[in-house]
Amino acid sequence: MFISESDPDEGLSTSVARGAESRVSDKAPYFDTTVEVGSIEQHPAPDAGLKAPLQTGYELQDLGPICDEDSENASAVTERLLGEEGPFPWKNQLGSSIANTVTHPLFPPLPSYGPPSLITSVQHLIIRCVSFVLSLVFLGTVILGAIIQTASASVLQIRRKIGGPSPRTTRLFHEEERSRQVERNKASRRWSYRREKEVDEEALDECLPLEGGKDPVVCDVAYYARRVGLDVETFKVQTEDGFILTLWHVYNPQEHTPLPPKARRPRGPHVFTGQTNPEASRRAPAKYPVLLMHGLLQSAGAFCANDDDSLAFFLCKSGYDVWLGNNRCGMVPEHTTLFQSDPRMWAWNIQQMGVLDLPALVSRVLFETGFEKLGLVGHSQGTAETFIALAKDQRPELGERISVFCALAPAVYAGPLVERVYFRFMRIIPPLVFRAFFGIHAFIPFMMTVHRRLHPRIYGTLGYYVFSFLFGWSDARWDRGLRDRMFQFAPVYVSAETMRWWLGGECFAHQKCILATSEVTQAEAAEDQRVARGHGEVLRSDTAWYGPQMPPVALWIAGSDGLVDGRRLLHRLENGREPHVQLAHAKVIEEYEHLDVLWAMDAIDQVGQEVRQVLWETMPQEARTRCRMPRGVWTAR
Repeated sequence: MFISESDPDEGLSTSVARGAESRVSDKAPYFDTTVEVGSIEQHPAPDAGLKAPLQTGYELQDLGPICDEDSENASAVTERLLGEEGPFPWKNQLGSSIANTVTHPLFPPLPSYGPPSLITSVQHLIIRCVSFVLSLVFLGTVILGAIIQTASASVLQIRRKIGGPSPRTTRLFHEEERSRQVERNKASRRWSYRREKEVDEEALDECLPLEGGKDPVVCDVAYYARRVGLDVETFKVQTEDGFILTLWHVYNPQEHTPLPPKARRPRGPHVFTGQTNPEASRRAPAKYPVLLMHGLLQSAGAFCANDDDSLAFFLCKSGYDVWLGNNRCGMVPEHTTLFQSDPRMWAWNIQQMGVLDLPALVSRVLFETGFEKLGLVGHSQGTAETFIALAKDQRPELGERISVFCALAPAVYAGPLVERVYFRFMRIIPPLVFRAFFGIHAFIPFMMTVHRRLHPRIYGTLGYYVFSFLFGWSDARWDRGLRDRMFQFAPVYVSAETMRWWLGGECFAHQKCILATSEVTQAEAAEDQRVARGHGEVLRSDTAWYGPQMPPVALWIAGSDGLVDGRRLLHRLENGREPHVQLAHAKVIEEYEHLDVLWAMDAIDQVGQEVRQVLWETMPQEARTRCRMPRGVWTAR
């Protein structure tokens, strides 16, 4: 079984698979094969014949190819990440692991760590202690800055209130906000008096609430689904390098019966085996699957924080089969063989999220639903990992499994916020100093301890002010009555290497792009300017990121987003830089900020309804004839 071990002081939680026998002494711990003892359902690969391959998760930097040797779809980058010399190329004469070098300039080699020993364990403990202190100093500075900024804003509001109308009445959706609060109070009273059933019986097509009363503000997606008449079942998914991911399935309990726990366990590391769940063909009515991927430092619960105006619940009630994917570690780090104290469990960044996590999630959704493709919706980092995975030098075959990629606040080019002083500090310090500050394990895990120990409403308020200070977000378009709930799903565990990729001196914050260096983007901009001036002899160089396997792309760009620059991506797709990318839809919402595409009170009108329509229009014809038409879509524009 998977065993979770937690450190109450630092919020450490590690899941490992243990069998009846002890580890074999001549193997590294992360090659332990005991995961086959009942912890994961074993499913042989299609070409396995009479001999089933070993079902286990391997260390990202060291292991041999997971894909079948005769597979024609194995991408080059996956082979490099998982190794090319068989399942055990990890030992050298010193017994340490050997990292495979990935040559892309945006993805420099990750640090390599050997199997734990007494000396290395002491070294790692010292690093954790030092980084714990230094990262708390950094976090304390950020919190202090947020408090000062909030106090200054409060003083200004008091002055305005004294000199004129209440600042609250200047909020754009003030009346709608009050109306929604009144409706929530009424619903709470109806639930308390058990009168809600009598009211809801008048509309038989509506989902009956399964929870109600005053919102306790909890980090529980299923609870908020039940408040709007839906429910959630949890699946566990194993990646090719042994991480255990959490996949949530949002469903209408009037139409779907959740699978037994055994059927929702990890199925092993193989992806896209061609197998499907036999029960999938018996489910009626058929709904087209949609996978939603969350942003940085969030879980997929961010799609479920706005009651019926949550994107996940809106798509589900419209008639789609909604799945919520969570990247590795998340709320509870899990791995088949590695403990959380082992730095090898944290030697990954966004490339592994895209090339390993995303295919595992897509593969499991397709297995459970029986479809050949699905619609993919991503927000922020969810878009970045997808754009990375679909690149022709990463894992382009994934595009054959996606009917459309809907990118909300696409994080491809950096915005001006990366030049703020605290981000510049993280960018200018060398890698060794970065690791001294933030460690070689999780990024400031103390934040998750605070999340568990602090009252949820206090934590929600503090979380908003800190994130607002860091990223310049405003709640001007959000329903403040739900704001504390929104921040229950952030932050989550991410590796320090992931944050170094985003904010360190080598990758995104420095290059200002996820797939090209600053020199290349500057050369492209110069070429584009010459072409725009009408110089007919000027030809654009071939710097396309994507090949013919790229699915159609739809963009919803926040025009006032300072964190990322979605307009540059739109310009790239429109000016011929990406000849293989079909732009299915593009919209710039000028007044929107980074999180407004999810949480603005008019996000369903501005984003959700269009996502629903684009998913239908790009759906394969075979799937369209098989599925019922979602409510609210139209057949022709």
